[in-house]
Amino acid sequence: MAATQRIAVGAVVAAACASSLAGCATGSNGSKEGASGPQKGAAAPESVVRLIGDGSTAYTGAQPHLPRPERLKSGQKPPQFVVFSWDGAGEDSQKLFSHFRKVAKDNHANMTFFLSGVYLLPEEKRDLYKPPQHAPGSSDIGFNDERGIADTAQQARLAWLEGNEIGTHFNGHFCGPDGGVGTWSVEEWKSEISQAKQFVKSWKTNAGMKKSAPLPFDYDKELIGARTPCLEGQQNFMKAARQLGFRYDSSGVNDQIWPKKKEGLWDVSMQLVPFPGHTYEQLTMDYNFMVNQSGTETQGDPDKFDYWGDQMRDGLIKGFYRAYDGNRAPLIIGNHFESWNGGTYMRAVEDTVKEVCNKPDVRCVSFHQLVDWLDAQDPKTLEKLRTLKVGEAPRQGWASFLSGRPAPAPKGVPGAPAVRQ
Repeated sequence: MAATQRIAVGAVVAAACASSLAGCATGSNGSKEGASGPQKGAAAPESVVRLIGDGSTAYTGAQPHLPRPERLKSGQKPPQFVVFSWDGAGEDSQKLFSHFRKVAKDNHANMTFFLSGVYLLPEEKRDLYKPPQHAPGSSDIGFNDERGIADTAQQARLAWLEGNEIGTHFNGHFCGPDGGVGTWSVEEWKSEISQAKQFVKSWKTNAGMKKSAPLPFDYDKELIGARTPCLEGQQNFMKAARQLGFRYDSSGVNDQIWPKKKEGLWDVSMQLVPFPGHTYEQLTMDYNFMVNQSGTETQGDPDKFDYWGDQMRDGLIKGFYRAYDGNRAPLIIGNHFESWNGGTYMRAVEDTVKEVCNKPDVRCVSFHQLVDWLDAQDPKTLEKLRTLKVGEAPRQGWASFLSGRPAPAPKGVPGAPAVRQ
């Protein structure tokens, strides 16, 4: 069929809303939701929706609820950005994708959902996936069935319409030394990325769902960043990603300091935050809290579930306030749609969203929104922000620190103006 087709916008939106549990008329509260200025645009004008390829995706105009970034004014205190991101996003019987979409909307937040391509590929078509260093049809996280594909596509569709980002967590999730992503070459990463895109761009054909509503975005343009499985293979992935036009990577481990570019990409890796009850810090990801609480046992002692969840929540919130009251470095948090240890980490994340996202000057945003804002700033301003250490607020205040002017001399010191009595 032709590369693109024009159809009436109402057909796409009506189909999307009809299948939605939560509706898709508005999305997040446009008055906050991380906006630093007017929105880029609302829904596309009537009759400009264009199907792409087999109709699995479509161009529908500028993404709704994606704010236009604004450059900080001289002496202006930076907002506190918080990114909640999800590895291997998909909708299954737990319905965590749809749940956290609602959590985001209820708390004026946008999030990043790293979609696994094989979650849109049916089991009977598994041989279409040709993973590097593995036999065709291999996957450490399996594939999907018709219901799972339909539900995942629905959630991805609605998430984007609400201003959230659809990134990628690639496909088969291979970790470790035996063919894991850490051993892949740049060319093998390019193959994996290409296949992840293709499974999204052809999900209707592969699943036999030609009459389903398309995903309302051009994935070649929407996909600008990722997080690698198990945080492995970052070096070669970043080389491949840069060549393919990606803008950021979130596969590493950082302190809570302002981001900088690495290999041409914004390095917005997860961070180390306080780990209550311990002298060392912990990575802002549910899996890492779990490993340091119950080991590799995903369902440990039920009597400790509440304690473990509180530990993660309190650690994330301590990290938040350390930045909020300190250097204002963006807080980057990563999670999985899993019910490890009785779902205690899901509760911890939800509690954190509710605690932080409604505070003054806080913007709970997607990675897309964050890197848009970073790209809009004066590089000298970002360089200055990166001089602040973890939890360090400017000694003379933000107005002086980011104004480019010397701080006023304290009263009563040599050189200060005389004080009238």
